[in-house]
Amino acid sequence: MSSKLAPRGVRPWWRDAVTYQIYIRSFADSNGDGIGDVEGIRSKLGYLQKLGVDAIWITPWYPSPQNDHGYDVSDYMNIEPDYGTLQDAERLIREAHDHGIKVIIDIVPNHTSDQHAWFQAALKAKPGSPERNRYIFRDGKGSNGDLPPNNWQAVFGGPAWHRVTEPDGTLGQWYLHLFAVEQPDLNWENPEVVEHFDAVLKFWLDRGVDGFRIDVAHGMFKEKGLPDIRQSKLSKLLGKSNFTRMLSPEHKPFWDQEGVHEIYRRWRKILDSYEGDRMAVAEAWVSPTSRIARYVRADELQNSFNFEMLTTLWKPEEIRKKINNSISALAEVGAPTSWVFNNHDVVRSVDRLDLGLTNHGDTTRSRQGDPSKLNIARGTLRARSATLMALALPGGTYLYQGEELTLPEVRDIPENRLTDPRWKMSGYKDRGRDGCRVPIPWKTSPNGAFGFSAKDSLTPEEAWLPASAWWGSYSAESQEHDPNSTLNTYRRALAVRKNELGLGDGDMNWINTRKDVVAFSRPGNFSCYINFGADFELPKDCEVLVASGPLKDHILPTDTAVWVRSN
Repeated sequence: MSSKLAPRGVRPWWRDAVTYQIYIRSFADSNGDGIGDVEGIRSKLGYLQKLGVDAIWITPWYPSPQNDHGYDVSDYMNIEPDYGTLQDAERLIREAHDHGIKVIIDIVPNHTSDQHAWFQAALKAKPGSPERNRYIFRDGKGSNGDLPPNNWQAVFGGPAWHRVTEPDGTLGQWYLHLFAVEQPDLNWENPEVVEHFDAVLKFWLDRGVDGFRIDVAHGMFKEKGLPDIRQSKLSKLLGKSNFTRMLSPEHKPFWDQEGVHEIYRRWRKILDSYEGDRMAVAEAWVSPTSRIARYVRADELQNSFNFEMLTTLWKPEEIRKKINNSISALAEVGAPTSWVFNNHDVVRSVDRLDLGLTNHGDTTRSRQGDPSKLNIARGTLRARSATLMALALPGGTYLYQGEELTLPEVRDIPENRLTDPRWKMSGYKDRGRDGCRVPIPWKTSPNGAFGFSAKDSLTPEEAWLPASAWWGSYSAESQEHDPNSTLNTYRRALAVRKNELGLGDGDMNWINTRKDVVAFSRPGNFSCYINFGADFELPKDCEVLVASGPLKDHILPTDTAVWVRSN
């Protein structure tokens, strides 16, 4: 299997880049206030360079009320004061480039914060006004407009419409919010919205950013007339998780509409007008998988997240199928596949791959699993193997902060410290995504601090999200000098990938072997084996380059991956 590509050294960097996602609030705190910041990222550029990543993707760093931790933006052309200043951001971009690291930033075009100046003006204006036309306001149904305009549900739970009180004190129109009530959806049929985001892109491109991660890239346009979801479909969707709503194959009038592609053709022209292969990557939850190719056609976006592995079970037949589906989906348009096993929205792979979670469950328990059944050692082996496999596949890879430490999900955050809007909007049933967002443990301190902050005395409880007592045992400091630690395994793999093998874009071929072993070859006499069953004997004439766990001579144990080169 292969994808169309230019010769190595000529093709753009983003085709096979390894990108490290930084959830800024939880990455590194430079001033001791318990919140990650821009200077914290800058302080870790040496760590990221040593890790061997090609780029960083920073989650929204704009001014925000933080109802959804930055995904509710109140100003797209500045920096959240908790995170620093615009000058701090400009210095970070320059110094990242000095370290050989590209910078991708999040852009949130589907919705703003309800504190954005535009929305505040809309609340003060009359129905039908230009101010309201920037968003999706509609009259309600029923004799007094007491019912929502349609039966759409919000991803975070509850109705997707909220009724406003008009300036004269009476109940009035409703506005659409596909996510939290504090995140009103923009009206992308309004030219003023289109032109504003042109300016936003240019503002950050002028400051040197190398690309954008587009939040909810499939959601900006809604079907004409905002029709109801047919009740038979709605009944299937209401009790299910947000990921089920995003990925379910039923047509939904608020996802994956044709109008989004005109936006991306416009954005592509802006990106191409700058030097340095500037790019954009789509967060587009579409079904079937083949539809993702429409986002990465030659005149649209350069890259898209491949979410197949966020929903996979740790089974060889499913892994093979999802790899084939992912590569085939993009082969026709010649776009590279990207591989993602973790991000800030899903249960960490240590837990997910051990407990058999697919992010499709109808309840919190079925999506987050039963912790009493978690085998942490086995989950760690599987998570390490999954990443080694992803790094060997054609295309690029997105890593999530802490993945290189094999951090597990944090499940014992006190209820009064949960911050994800899904907690409140689910009626306090869904604990949400906080468990994968707990601040990174950089070092282990005798007083119980875990080194997230420059302030040594900061305890885990003083961080914006508290850590468990055992969190420090996963610290980067504790793994630094252990040659077999996950951190050093990742460093070896990334160095071999880049310097010895030149892995990334290009051909791959399946190797016929046992059904419970997934194996494939790449250029340069390179092969990757992942064992899902009993001990497996590797070919005698191969050199072991990197293994995700200990080998016994040339025997590959279960839940272990290895890179080999034929002699």
